[in-house]
Amino acid sequence: MTATHPMSPGLVPAADITVDGTGLLCVALLLRLRAEIAEAEPGTVVHVIATDPAAPLDLPAWCHMTGHDYLGPVDDDPDGTVYALRLSADARRTRPDAPWRTDRPSADTEL
Repeated sequence: MTATHPMSPGLVPAADITVDGTGLLCVALLLRLRAEIAEAEPGTVVHVIATDPAAPLDLPAWCHMTGHDYLGPVDDDPDGTVYALRLSADARRTRPDAPWRTDRPSADTEL
C-alpha cells in the first residue's frame, strides 16, 4: 500500500493513536499531528479527527510528501471527519515548525 492509494472502505484498522484536530485548520492540524506522532513506532495506525474542509485533500497530500500511508476516511464515523494513516519506517522527516516541508539539511551542513 502506498500513500496515494487509500484502503478499500471498511478495512481501516483501529487506531493506536487518535489526534483530535477539531476546529483546527491545516497548518495547526499538521503541527499537532507531527507533535503527537513524533515518538510513535512505524506501523502505528493514527486516526485524525479533522473538521477542516480541506482535510480530505491535505492529509493524503501530507502522507504522499512524507511517505506515510494514507488509509482513507474511517467509515464508522457518522460525521465523516475521521481519517486514518499508518506510520512508515522510511518516512521523510518534516520540520518541527513547518510540517508541510521536509527536513532537508541546509547548504552549510551538506558535505
